[in-house]
Amino acid sequence: MDEAPESFPYRCLPLAIANAHGWEILSPCGFEVEWNGGQNVNDVSVRPDEGTKPDEAPVALFGQGTFTIHIQGLFRTEPGWNLYVSGPPNSFKDGASPLTGIIETDWAPYTFTMNWKLTRPQHIVRFEENEVIAHIFPVERNTVMAVHPEFVSIDMVPELKAQFEAWSASRNAFQEAVRANPPSRPADKWQKLYYRGLTPDGKCPVSDHHSKLQVKSFANPDLAGRAAVAMTQAKIAGSAPGQETVNSAPVRSARALAKLEWILETQERQRSLSSEASGIFRVEEISEETFLDEFFAPGRPVILGGLVRDWPAHKLWSPHYLREKLGDATVAFQGGRNDAATFERHKDSHTRQIGFAAYMDMIARDLGNDAYITAYNSAANEAALAPLKDDLGRLDELLTHEPDRAEAMLWIGPKGTFTPLHHDLTNNLLVQITGSKRVILASPAETPKLYNDIHVFSEISDLTSPGNDLARYPRLCEVRLHDLILEAGDALFIPIGWWHQITALAFSISATYTNFKWPNEGWKEHP
Repeated sequence: MDEAPESFPYRCLPLAIANAHGWEILSPCGFEVEWNGGQNVNDVSVRPDEGTKPDEAPVALFGQGTFTIHIQGLFRTEPGWNLYVSGPPNSFKDGASPLTGIIETDWAPYTFTMNWKLTRPQHIVRFEENEVIAHIFPVERNTVMAVHPEFVSIDMVPELKAQFEAWSASRNAFQEAVRANPPSRPADKWQKLYYRGLTPDGKCPVSDHHSKLQVKSFANPDLAGRAAVAMTQAKIAGSAPGQETVNSAPVRSARALAKLEWILETQERQRSLSSEASGIFRVEEISEETFLDEFFAPGRPVILGGLVRDWPAHKLWSPHYLREKLGDATVAFQGGRNDAATFERHKDSHTRQIGFAAYMDMIARDLGNDAYITAYNSAANEAALAPLKDDLGRLDELLTHEPDRAEAMLWIGPKGTFTPLHHDLTNNLLVQITGSKRVILASPAETPKLYNDIHVFSEISDLTSPGNDLARYPRLCEVRLHDLILEAGDALFIPIGWWHQITALAFSISATYTNFKWPNEGWKEHP
């Protein structure tokens, strides 16, 4: 739909509503499947990507050109509600067709599988990691059996007939006018009555017409999630639905979360009245006491200008110097990032090894985000990068320096490397040694608007992407952002919980430090 000329399929509201009508289940791994045309189980070949966990790999179970994906979880719905499971609507896979099932998820303590039918023998079908493999939504179990369908002549409903004939005439006239005088704007090429929920006379006969759907995200296992578990346990134990009172745990949890969000938003709105209170400052010199009192303790970001300008690393670390210093030492890096939208969530599966000189050749040839030595590779690279340690200075006002303890976690990559939106579980000092980076920050108070779905990540990887679906993520428009450039020689203090995404604007080397002189172990209490 996105790739169609003028995105014209979105003019069809039923298509757009169907796309958003439920939730998507994503593949836990990349894999290929191929069918030789036979009807037996072994006539389907399933080839999961290297490193796939055995319990997450699809399998051929039933023959007839089908393969099966085990869904990694149990679903529970309210009494009387089933789960409709099928493939992604209005999305097509060459050589494979999803099968559809309806499952009684209000009582069954069983998992279910998603099955696909291969339709072209000798044709390889590829599924990427995190590609949609299933689309689910709840349906009331007995409704379809309670319906009594019948044919009725439209003459028996004269008001409806008049409305239909008025619409038909107006549509013919509209299409004739478009043919005679083609509009310059794509939006003027369609009539929009149904889209707007209007009858031909311009009235809206219903109060709940939808031109978009905004289904709720699945909750993380926080207070609300534990409340839902408690409700499920109560039902299993036999308590009747509807017994929850206004003081029950689920209601109290929802009220507490709503109140917390209100407090955060109110405080952030109040801070935004003053640039002194809400801005991000740059300071050229700072004492230990000032840093603690004004930035570390309050959890407020600050650019520390020229903090490492005198370090040998800042003056020496060019691609040529690094190549001469490290030679062919084997280093770990994050590779294959362009082929997976959620590469940052699955770092282990993107870990590669290469000689350092070969790595430098690769990133000089292929600029962008596909290969990046990151802080996640620090432990594996400690020995290989050890010759660089003497080029790093000390920051005794801010950090503790212990003998034989690895401190700097290095990032080495070309222009275009990108770290998606996330927050960290420690306070970080990001030191820019070579090159420059664009950093976009958002306060922890903005968390309710940033669609945090798993651990420290957001469903939105890039806040600046013009392709962000604001119909699906409407609260993105409300987020207050700080957009800054971190130059070589400067450092940025990123407090715990602050959301950030980072893009390299040139060949870049950065170092992350977490060994502050003050407690920095918030990760221990993270839910």
